[in-house]
Order: sequence, then C-alpha cells, then structure tokens
Amino acid sequence: MTTLIALPALGAVLTALVPSGRGVLAKQVALTGALATLAVGAVISLQYLFDLDVGVEAERYEWIPQFGASWALDVNGISLALIGLTVVATPIVALAMWREAEPDKRDPKTFFALLLAVEALTLTAFASRDLLLFYLVFEAMLIPLYFMIGMYGGPQRRYAAVKFLLYNLAGGLIMLAAVIGVYVLSVDAGSGTFFVPDLVALDIAEDTQRWLFLGFMIAFAIKAPLWPFHTWLPDAAAEATPANAAFLSGVVDKVGTFGMIALALPLFPDAARDFAPVIVTLAVVSIVYGALLAIGQTDMKRLIGYTSISHFGFIVLGIFALTGESASGATLYMVNHGLSTIALFVVVGFMIARRGSRLVGDYGGVQKPAPKLAGVFLFAALSGLALPPLSTFLSEFLVISGTFLQYREAAIVATLGIVLAALYMLWLYQRTMTGPVQAGNEDTPDLRRREVAVVTPLIALILVIGFFPKPLVDVIDEAVEPTLTEVDVDQPGPLAPVADETAEHSNEGTEQ
Repeated sequence: MTTLIALPALGAVLTALVPSGRGVLAKQVALTGALATLAVGAVISLQYLFDLDVGVEAERYEWIPQFGASWALDVNGISLALIGLTVVATPIVALAMWREAEPDKRDPKTFFALLLAVEALTLTAFASRDLLLFYLVFEAMLIPLYFMIGMYGGPQRRYAAVKFLLYNLAGGLIMLAAVIGVYVLSVDAGSGTFFVPDLVALDIAEDTQRWLFLGFMIAFAIKAPLWPFHTWLPDAAAEATPANAAFLSGVVDKVGTFGMIALALPLFPDAARDFAPVIVTLAVVSIVYGALLAIGQTDMKRLIGYTSISHFGFIVLGIFALTGESASGATLYMVNHGLSTIALFVVVGFMIARRGSRLVGDYGGVQKPAPKLAGVFLFAALSGLALPPLSTFLSEFLVISGTFLQYREAAIVATLGIVLAALYMLWLYQRTMTGPVQAGNEDTPDLRRREVAVVTPLIALILVIGFFPKPLVDVIDEAVEPTLTEVDVDQPGPLAPVADETAEHSNEGTEQ
C-alpha cells in the first residue's frame, strides 16, 4: 500500500527535477510514474476482485505516538473502487494533457509534477485509516490543485483557482474543529487515537454526534460538491484545462463522497440517520438544479461542470438513502461518473485544441470532417446520460431503485434528472456535431494516434463494467454492508408484497 503512494510521489519529485526546457522528458518521466502506479494498483485489485493472494496487507506504523496518530492504510471495496479509478485516470489525463500544457506560459513539467502529487495525496485519502492522516491529505491536495488551475487554463483561471481554494479551505477548517472534537472524545474514553476503527467504536452522545457530523459533512459537501456548496466547480471546470478539469471532477472530488460513506456514516451513525432526510432533499435539488443549468450553458466545459453537480446529487442520494442497494449503487456511480466525465472533458479538450474555442456556438457539423471524433463524443455523451448497457446505467438504476425503497418521493423526483440528462447531452451533440459544417470547422482533423490511445481505455472500461459488473459490485457490497450495520437502519425488502398478493389471487383462481 505504501508503494502505491510512494510511486507517484517519487514521480512528482523526479519530474520536478527535470531541467527547464526539457518538457518532453518531463512528460515521459511523469507518464512512467503514472503507469508504474497503475501496475501496482492492478496487482492490489487482483487480490480483492478475484481472491488472488498477492501479499497485499493492511499497514499500520506509529507516526506521532504522542497523539495516537499512525500511518494506517487499508483497502476495502469502497476504497478499492476509487483507487482503481485514480490509477487508471492519471496516465489518461497525462496523455490528454500532452499538448495542452502551454509552454509559452509555464514550463509543462510543473503541471505533470503537480498531477502526480495530487494522485499520491488522493490515493492516501482513499487508503487512509487514520483520521489525522486523512485530514492532512484532504487539505494538502488543495495546494497543487490551486497551482494547476491558476497556472494553466483560461483567462479567468486565477479567479477560479482562488475561489476553489477559499471554498475548500473553509470547509477544511470546519472539519478540523470536528476532527479535534473526535480526538478529545477518544482521549476522554482512554484511547487517545486517530485510528478510525477505534473511533468508530466510541460511544458518542447523540447531540455531540450531530455537531461533529455537521463539521465533517460541510467539508465533504463542498468537496463533492453538493448544492448549495457547489458554486466553485463550474468556474474551476470552465477555466482549468480540460484534462485538469477531468481529473478534478472525475477523481479528486470523489474524496468528498468517499468521506461521507467511509467516515461520516460509521463515525456518527445516529446523526447520519437524523440528517438523512435533509441531505436527501439537498441531493435531489442538486440533481434537478445541475441538470437544468447544464441545458442553458453555451460553454461546453461549464456545461459538463453542471452535469457533474447533477451526477454528484445521485451519488449523495444513494449514500444517504441508507439502503444497501443505493449505497452500492452510489459507490459504483463514483467510478462510472469518473470514467464518463473524464471521457467528456477529454473529447471537449480535443475539440478546443482544434478550434481554439470552448463555445458551443462555434461548432456544428464536426462529424463530417472528423467522424471518429464525433463517434467518441457520442459514446461519451451516451455514457453521461446512462444509456443501457453502459456502466453508468447500472449505478444509476441501483441508486434510484434503492432510494425508492426508503424515500419514494425523492426517487421519483430524481428520475427527472435522468430525462434532463438525455436532453442536455443529446442537444450538446446535435449542436456541435450534426447539421451543416460551421465556418472554421471544414478542416477539423480527426482523432490522432495519441488521442485514440487516450480514449480507448475509457471506452473499454465503460463497456466492460457495463456488461460484467459482478466482481466490482461484489467487493463493494462486502464493504457497504458493515457500514450500514453501523448506522443501524432497518433495510427495506424488495417490493414483493404486491407480487405475493397477485400470486395469491392467481392461486385462488386456479383452485376455483
């Protein structure tokens, strides 16, 4: 586990040490580090997905013994899914950014070093079993992301970077107070530890749980982002480079939803039950609000940013519906949303690199000069609207069906987001790819070899998970079950009574 984190950290250092002006070498070093991390992540996945013993074990070493802090790493189904997403996404983003880094503004090695640094911090967050360690990397990842947004991207990138930093830093400071509160309670209980399994075992008064839960939940809701804490994301998505926006929205923001299900629920089960109806309501608002605003956007990157707000609403809805089906669907949704959003941002990046514009109105008829590009864009759009049998369909179905068992009205309203997703995705494709060729798009190049290498693994994973989700769903279910056991919510059964009643009437008729 430590090797998984050390590799991208070492890659970031080596990339930063490449002499200025050797941009190609810096990119090659960074890509090598990302691929090495992918290889280690694949080995870890083999053990958990297919029950192969490759020697991966939980790790715990003393770090700050005076405060009971430790370097504690472990993997369960929830963290494994997100670790897999991270190690797959990083080399894809690195390849997508190959031509996007603007050497006339900044040395491209800076972006690639920061990318690997963020990967190392994100992997640490997903694998951490120490609350202090989790908090430190939760905050530390803001710094490289701030520079990634502020140094590269659009004309308003500095504004977007500052807004991103202030929002997330404010949430982190609130969370810090809650982390200290949990530690004080552990000291009072005689343990004085940050080790999450020990903290889960604490008997915390319900009123205290509510305050601590809010401290964590506000930070996670900003990171996710959840309405009304969402406003930094559209600006960051619009002003960051497409590859940067892909990694931010597709991977890093999942730290927020991971914290909700892996920390907030088991640490504060009573408060989670109490606040669940409110959070479910906010999630439904996010779903509909994000989808409606996406429809009206003229900026492609901002449009995708608003779609992410809608999709994060589905993830939060699945977590706080507090059913096994919805929670498993939410975890799977984190992975599938990451893949589809990365695909959308990457393809939009290809279009911007060709046309020099991110405005929808500057495109039209692109499918005629660039049919492969249009085909990949259509595939990414269909994945974004959860068309069966693509991977996003299963996760969305599980979230809606699981939520329906506990919050029927919320599930019904949330389905409006599915309808609106078809509207904004297909309308975006229609306006940019179909119809007469817009002036300036006549000579649009089709996909190049590097670009094919970028999108091929995304397409393959979306199809494979869509057709063969069982190994991933099984390990997710194993992790979700004990989490919901901690929350102690009665799990509703399937809607079988109606079917049983129908069968009973049928049997009566047969006997007569």
